[in-house]
Amino acid sequence: MSEKVLELVVTGTPERLDRWLSTQVESLSRSRVQKLIEQLSVRVNGEICTAKKATVSQGDRVCLTIPEAVPLALMPEPIPLDILYEDDQLLIINKPAGMVVHPAPGHPSGTLVNAVLAHCGEQLKGVGGVLRPGIVHRLDKDTTGAIVVAKTEPALHSLQGQIQTKTARREYLGIVFGAPKADSGTVNQPIGRHPKDRKKMAVVPIDQGGRQAVTHWQLQERLGNYSLLHFRLETGRTHQIRVHSAWLGHPIVGDLDYGSGRSAGVNLAGQALHACRLTLSHPLTQAPIVAVAPLPADMETLLNRLRLRT
Repeated sequence: MSEKVLELVVTGTPERLDRWLSTQVESLSRSRVQKLIEQLSVRVNGEICTAKKATVSQGDRVCLTIPEAVPLALMPEPIPLDILYEDDQLLIINKPAGMVVHPAPGHPSGTLVNAVLAHCGEQLKGVGGVLRPGIVHRLDKDTTGAIVVAKTEPALHSLQGQIQTKTARREYLGIVFGAPKADSGTVNQPIGRHPKDRKKMAVVPIDQGGRQAVTHWQLQERLGNYSLLHFRLETGRTHQIRVHSAWLGHPIVGDLDYGSGRSAGVNLAGQALHACRLTLSHPLTQAPIVAVAPLPADMETLLNRLRLRT
């Protein structure tokens, strides 16, 4: 695994370099960017930048070198998996709430990657690098549902391409607070890192570092002061559905970051958001694959309780 070099061009109004870079590269926090600046890994218009508070303006060319990651000791763990589909190219899993997708600081084990390594054995070695073997896309720790893992390098590139070109279809069900006036709609609001809490995302204007984010939603069921919504992602920003739902004024039930966290009397394992259907093309045959993940028991319980109230 070699170092990664990103060539970026600044658009919009002048902004601090560290803040601008953290909004352009979702995987990097502002503190991580500052450390890279200290390590002389950032150039602006060909010159090494050493000032964290440097300002960049429209047209500036920024070169960011991300050093080779120090691999975590990824250990296979025999964690049970709810498998929706599997062949020699890919694996689709119904992820439970509370499971992190890949190891990271604070979550060194018990992740989906640890479980998949135990399930697939040596087949995953080297697929997509050592840190996130086979990972095509992610689900938040407390979001449940269908997630695909590639077993081969060609499958990884094919599936990632389908996500990027929007030919893969990702659908979700979520229970939200309140009742939308309309029966359907689209949220087209850019998302970037929260200006005050770097662990959260927010609706942020593009000229301030936000990236285009589009979520289509449709009302499935009115449940008094709650609603069951169907979501379809057109883009895949971090926390996209949760941020857009909160922006609509109807946050996801049980969401501790973007809502009140209340769960209508049901002890939810996470937020009431579930990746219910994943549609993609097989990497080799191009045959359509549709994986349907049944709702987790706690969301079913919540829905049944809300139905009894209405």
